[in-house]
Amino acid sequence: MSSFVIACGGTGGHLSPGIALAEALVARGHAATLLISHKKVDARLSEKYPQLTFVRVPSAPFGWRPDVHLRFHLRQTQGLLFSMDLLRRLKPSAIVGFGGFTNAGVVLAGRFAGIPVALHEANRVPGRSTRVLSRLARRLYLPPGVRLPGRLGLMVRHTGLPVRREIVRLSRAEARARLGVDATQKLLVVLGGSQGAGPLNRWVDGNLSALAHEGVQVWCVTGLGKGETGVKQLPGRNGEAVRSWQEPFSDRVGVLMSAADLVLSRAGAGTLSELVECETPAILIPYPYAADNHQQANAVYFEQQGGGLVIAESAMQDLRQEVLDVVFNDWLLNKFRGNLRRMARENCIDTIVHDLEDLAAGTPPTRHLRRAPSPQSA
Repeated sequence: MSSFVIACGGTGGHLSPGIALAEALVARGHAATLLISHKKVDARLSEKYPQLTFVRVPSAPFGWRPDVHLRFHLRQTQGLLFSMDLLRRLKPSAIVGFGGFTNAGVVLAGRFAGIPVALHEANRVPGRSTRVLSRLARRLYLPPGVRLPGRLGLMVRHTGLPVRREIVRLSRAEARARLGVDATQKLLVVLGGSQGAGPLNRWVDGNLSALAHEGVQVWCVTGLGKGETGVKQLPGRNGEAVRSWQEPFSDRVGVLMSAADLVLSRAGAGTLSELVECETPAILIPYPYAADNHQQANAVYFEQQGGGLVIAESAMQDLRQEVLDVVFNDWLLNKFRGNLRRMARENCIDTIVHDLEDLAAGTPPTRHLRRAPSPQSA
């Protein structure tokens, strides 16, 4: 069997698919080592998987501010040296990168060592890491319809983002029973991604009473360091108790999404993949300052495929009425769920695992990969 190194730290959107892929590789008898950052979100999520091997690699995000820029180069140099030593010891058959600032050192080290590299880009607009490092890769996995021209010799497959096996659609009744949520009331789940989202948290605080008055329960995952765990009980229109929950982090996202009538969320690729897996309709508020505005592109595609709606952060003054209009429209919610079910048909983990086995073995790809077009043909 083969050994793989998976670079996937920095955010939940990078780490979660790395964990999903590692689980699948280990299940097929391979070895997998996941490279993560020193951030709290990586530590919080990785501690749930003691059966997997995690290694923290020196790294730092890119930025133009002088101190950030200097720290980036210093930490990435440390990460390169660290990765070269790690690869000498592990001798992996292939390296897989899921984007982000933990990728650079190990991808460069892999190139120096002659180890084949595969990169996965989940966003509809390929990020800086993918654009730069794809020149060193032998495989590139992109979302359907997304292209990155001008990478000669690079084999491209269009596929989705791996989702952890624990994130599956449960029946609404089972999910609500696990959470202790009232089965007779509507439930809005608010997610800001692994980093949290201040504007969404503040929107919840400002609209909680009005939502409760209409009989809508709210479960808000605020992000680490951006909220405390607690339960509130507010009066509904007829005096009934309507509860809301707040927690800084959730390790049962699949249960939350399965229990929800509607999710209010940012538009990170990882969250959207989980929404599809759980067939949960959503109203998306793309983070307006995301690199290359990639969350907007993700959200628009999700809306075009019929999974939900998109509202700009600048238009959040109308969000409460939009939420109420959607959450009480069972016909529309069922339509969204049907579209999400259609979107969830591909088993992208099997697709990627089989292709990585080919890459590690040095056998030619046999499963409909295509070569990236040259600049002249793009």
